[in-house]
Amino acid sequence: MKNRIVTISRQFGSGGRTIGKKLAEKLSIPCYDAELMEKLVEESGFTGSYVTEHGEYKPHGNWFMNAYATGHNVNHLSNQDYLWNIQRKIILDLAAQGPCILVGRCADYILRDTADCLTVFIHASMEMRAKRIVDVYGESEESPEKRLKNKNKRRSAYYHCYTDMEWGNCENIIIWH
Repeated sequence: MKNRIVTISRQFGSGGRTIGKKLAEKLSIPCYDAELMEKLVEESGFTGSYVTEHGEYKPHGNWFMNAYATGHNVNHLSNQDYLWNIQRKIILDLAAQGPCILVGRCADYILRDTADCLTVFIHASMEMRAKRIVDVYGESEESPEKRLKNKNKRRSAYYHCYTDMEWGNCENIIIWH
């Protein structure tokens, strides 16, 4: 029998991470969000700041120069592709260990054929998300709305790059059955 997994994708600032943590606590199962990033840093050899900045965004620029500059040139993959492969392995391994909640990182797509998943996409109004990121993450030189749009644009491009699907589209699930 496959493990029951909840995957949570979310708009930046919508509270998906908080919902995942609270649900995991209520169900007494692990929730992986920042923990996924920690495992990715550990297994990739990249610094935490590099993984945070580049790990969830689609490949861009000159992969050769990127790989040369960071010392990672694995099978001529871009650094983002290298991180994607490690991330995919981590998510598959965590799902095989038992029921859990996985936040972000294309877990819904990665586990589409290997786990019994409840797939959730958390969204909220721009006003609510803008207020929440100021309250939770603090002030920034950039306007909250601009931060939200930029982060979600990058997440959407990353999701599309690695899944060939539209991020946040509830119709994605039909393709998997």
